[in-house]
Amino acid sequence: MMRSVFEQRPLDAAAADAEAAMLEFDGARAWLRSALADVVEPLGAEVWVLDPALEQIVLVRHPVRGLVPPGGKVEPGECPRDGAARELAEETGLRPRLLERPAAVTVRSFHPGLPATLSLSYAAIGDPEQPLIPEAGQPATWMRLDEGWDSCLPDDVLRVREYVKLLRSGSTAW
Repeated sequence: MMRSVFEQRPLDAAAADAEAAMLEFDGARAWLRSALADVVEPLGAEVWVLDPALEQIVLVRHPVRGLVPPGGKVEPGECPRDGAARELAEETGLRPRLLERPAAVTVRSFHPGLPATLSLSYAAIGDPEQPLIPEAGQPATWMRLDEGWDSCLPDDVLRVREYVKLLRSGSTAW
């Protein structure tokens, strides 16, 4: 399949970030390698904004999915990291620096009836004192990691906790 540079650059960035991600779920890397022979869209990207003590995370109340990390669809021609930062700013008003290494890569469907796609999770350290400026109809909040949250993606809380455990162990993600 022949792709334009506009189409290929985001896929190359997604593949590089998928390989660099600290955690992999759902056989995402193998899924991506086979999917690259076909059309891969939309890519998903989100940000796990954690407080400096690694005890809280920023979540957005999505009208369908429940509480989820800020994120969404990567726009055509946009690299996943840039899409994650854009979605974070749009949904919370926050603009922290994303940590260098992606937190996780997974394969999921974001809505019943939609095909599975690659989703990259990035991480950032944010200040809980900074006000959150949510999108209309999607309130944002800080949630403690030792509490569960209502989401259509119930594994997310366990995945974020696994990532935090890696950070606390002195992993090179910082």
